Amino acid sequence: MITARYWSFIPRRGSGRRNDRVIRRDLVAGAIDKGRAGTTLDEDELTALFAETRPEAIEAIREAADELRAELVGETVTFVVCRNINVSNICIVGCAFCGFGQGRRSPDAYEYDRAALEEKVRDAVQFGATEICMQSGIHPDWTLEDYEHWLRVIKEAAPQLHLHAYSPMEIAHMCDISALPPAEVFARLRTAGLDSTPGTAAEVLHDGVRERISPNKLPVARWVEIIEASHAAGLRSTATVMFGHIEEPWELAEHMRVVRELQERTGGITEFVPLSFIPFQTLLGRTHGVEEISTEEKLKHTAVFRLALGRTIPNVQSSWVKMGLDAATESLRWGVNDLGGTLMEESISRMAGSYHGVRLEPEQLVAAAHKAGRPAAERSTLYRILRRYELSGAAAPA
Repeated sequence: MITARYWSFIPRRGSGRRNDRVIRRDLVAGAIDKGRAGTTLDEDELTALFAETRPEAIEAIREAADELRAELVGETVTFVVCRNINVSNICIVGCAFCGFGQGRRSPDAYEYDRAALEEKVRDAVQFGATEICMQSGIHPDWTLEDYEHWLRVIKEAAPQLHLHAYSPMEIAHMCDISALPPAEVFARLRTAGLDSTPGTAAEVLHDGVRERISPNKLPVARWVEIIEASHAAGLRSTATVMFGHIEEPWELAEHMRVVRELQERTGGITEFVPLSFIPFQTLLGRTHGVEEISTEEKLKHTAVFRLALGRTIPNVQSSWVKMGLDAATESLRWGVNDLGGTLMEESISRMAGSYHGVRLEPEQLVAAAHKAGRPAAERSTLYRILRRYELSGAAAPA
């Protein structure tokens, strides 16, 4: 059920909480060592790492994160050839960080029909995609049968494609409109063709932050319940974080605790995807003055995310559509081993004001890996290597 009961003032700076925390800088050196060893970091240690500003300490964080990456997944930089499809941007949730969702009467609102969706699937197949990633706004008129229908349309058009679809917010909405528990919803979606679940709609997994930037969105416990139900249904998922807006370091620490403990329980998360906030066409940016954080801060956070996960989730992905390809290439020195996908279409970032483009060719992702001095490989959604690109430039099947 969508409500507005959590709406509250969104501050220009900070999360709105008045209880200042002491940042324990004395914990940083020990936390770096623990993170490098894959040992669980506590709230104070993670808070100190996220808040760190000293260049020498940040370089030590980078080195530790990259050493842990090398130990866990080696030197190969992976990517997936995929297409994003957003069937509709009509949405009734109204998140302050979003430039994508539109009311049904908006001149920018759209909704694909079957023919339009089939055409996009054909384009993906022609491009060489192995994955379709499909998410949409929370449409007020769609039923569970509609969500099943979109899956069947894609599978009928291209049964060989891996269908990575429906955020936890969409799943929660399906549960509400059908009066079914997540397990039954996932069973029906899997029968219709669902292959895995995006771990989006996470933003920051701290209800105090969520109540300020997305008061109508599912709370933390419901997000965790749905991802666990996905894993129980035999569907792997990703996990994400959206950082660089009003959150505080200790709230990011809580996010990482939730994700790490979830993975320790289920083992179902394939990759962790840090998504830096794009403010330009959003309420947070245009009305409340929240600005984009620096590339340096994005890279530091990426390294801390790697240390926070330890050995629980081996794959950490950078988002070139959020950071830009140059920064994503640099992130390969900060604990990242995956460059994400070709996308072909990325409406959510574009409508928030991203200026980094919405499509890359596989050759561009290979070149980024090689620029960082690392071999590249095309992978499947579930990280099976399909084709390798060694530094010599020669491509070879796996």
